[in-house]
Amino acid sequence: HSVTIFTRGQHPAPLDPRVEQLRGNRDGDLAALDGHSWDAAIDTSGYVPRVVRGSVERLAGIVGHYTFISSISVFAAFPVRGQDESAPLATLADPTVEVVTGETYGALKALCEQAAEAALPGRVLTIRPGLIVGPYDPTDRFTYWPHRIAQGGAVLAPGQPGQDAQFIDARDLAEWIVRMVEGGKTGIYNATGPAAPLTMGALLDACCAVSGGDAQLTWADEDFLLARGVEPWSEMPLWIPVKTPEGEPDMTGHSAVNCAKAIAAGLTFRPLDVTIRDTLAWDATRPVDHEWKAGLKREREAEVLAAWQERQSIH
Repeated sequence: HSVTIFTRGQHPAPLDPRVEQLRGNRDGDLAALDGHSWDAAIDTSGYVPRVVRGSVERLAGIVGHYTFISSISVFAAFPVRGQDESAPLATLADPTVEVVTGETYGALKALCEQAAEAALPGRVLTIRPGLIVGPYDPTDRFTYWPHRIAQGGAVLAPGQPGQDAQFIDARDLAEWIVRMVEGGKTGIYNATGPAAPLTMGALLDACCAVSGGDAQLTWADEDFLLARGVEPWSEMPLWIPVKTPEGEPDMTGHSAVNCAKAIAAGLTFRPLDVTIRDTLAWDATRPVDHEWKAGLKREREAEVLAAWQERQSIH
């Protein structure tokens, strides 16, 4: 493929010199797109409906196919395991809101999907990934676990070993999207993994096996962790409590979304061990003192572990 990227140019991009690089800003500075044409466009950075609409309308006459990377966060709630693409979507009381927060992100993504389809009816492929993981992931929301377990010792683990876990290696997602674009596929697809159900216990056991360390997993229950102020997803990556405080959406099925449609369309997954191994190898190249974006700090983990062990001894 002949590849063009359109970016603001604010970060180094050591790319193959055959990649054409266009500079601009999708919020109001799209002039660099003029005078070109492409078979397909892949939109990886659409968060605000107005901005997505502007991009799609500008490209409508010069691209044949449009892929919008959305998110499973578009769903209004996750009350059951196995919900598919037809589940109700999140909405905003004020659809003109453009501030992206944890509360608005999913509904804004849903509106972006609709904006793309309205501008290019029948020509849009909408992909709804879950957590995207692997080497070069800047969020640390998966990397924390292979890294922490490789350090060994007592490791605080969240909730129950049988709790669901879902994520997709960025490379599997990207390779499948390219195949879908090549085939001119359209429609909406949930895209996370793996193919068979995975539990947190199986994931952390795999991290232990791949790292070869001496980690001992200590599973602390949800009520205790929440009472100690441990933040789900950020301090304890991949952990979404089954019990939700009053008034919050039910997240029972957040890590058990149905991806059968994407799998039937050719989505495949490399072995979990490979993702863990490659993530550890990349993590080892980072500065020792880099700032972690997710996961418990060791002092905080030790404090919570001590409190848990004290509670267990009392009971």
